Formats: sequence, structure tokens, C-alpha cells
Amino acid sequence: MGTNTYDTDNPFAKILRGELPAHKIYEDDETFAFLDIMPRGDGHCLVIPKRPSRNIFDIDEGSLAAVMRSVRKVARAAVKALDADGATIQQFNEPAGGQIVFHLHVHIIPRFEGVDLRPHTGEMADQEVLAENARKIRAALEAENAS
Repeated sequence: MGTNTYDTDNPFAKILRGELPAHKIYEDDETFAFLDIMPRGDGHCLVIPKRPSRNIFDIDEGSLAAVMRSVRKVARAAVKALDADGATIQQFNEPAGGQIVFHLHVHIIPRFEGVDLRPHTGEMADQEVLAENARKIRAALEAENAS
């Protein structure tokens, strides 16, 4: 666990640097939230810290607290925007724990009664659907901030 180092060329580091596109949902000084391009459910979002951290084992407490504040904010907006019944929040660490991208990230998956999670197939979702879901969630965040 302690021998694994942070890879500055992981896909999420590239998104933060603007080298890969993302359907942005939310951003503040410490975190960035965007839609998962291989969603396991409609509105599946990811929240990541801006500071490099491989996973829960090496993230500093300040960054972790900032990530969790953003997770709550984005989860509330995603559930509202998609009229979901709840949300699944997931975070994986190291290959044995199911981690695939080695930049700490938290999954937010809006959930609907009676609807199972889609399997992780590795296939990308339709970009227009992703863009529309991102628009809905951003609008819910803006409405929350306005009230």
C-alpha cells in the first residue's frame, strides 16, 4: 500500500490540467466534479481533489474534508436534478479495493427505486446525454446557491 506513488499522467490529473475533456458539474478552490463517462446510472458524477493524491491512504485531511463537502453538495443537486430517490456514494482504494484510476475520486450515483446499477462495461455513454445531465445538475446547483 505505501509503495504506490501518485502518477501525474492519470486521466483525472489530465482533466484538471485541461488535457482531457470533461462534463464539468462543479468546481471550487480545492475540488472538481464532473460526470463519469462510463456511468453506472443516470447522472453518475465524480468528485476529485485538485491536490494530487492517489487515494484515501495519502490524501491530506484538508483535501479530504473539501472533497466530502463537495460530494454532499453535488449529491444533493444530482438527486434533485434527476428526481432520484436516493444516491450511492462509493470510493475505491488500490486494485484490491476496486480502484482503476489512481487519483482519489468519489462516485455519486443517483438511484431510483427498483432500478439496478448498470454493469461497468467500459463503454462510453452518449455525449449528448452526458451533456444534458451535466446541464441539469449545474442548474440544480445554481438554484441551491441562489436560495
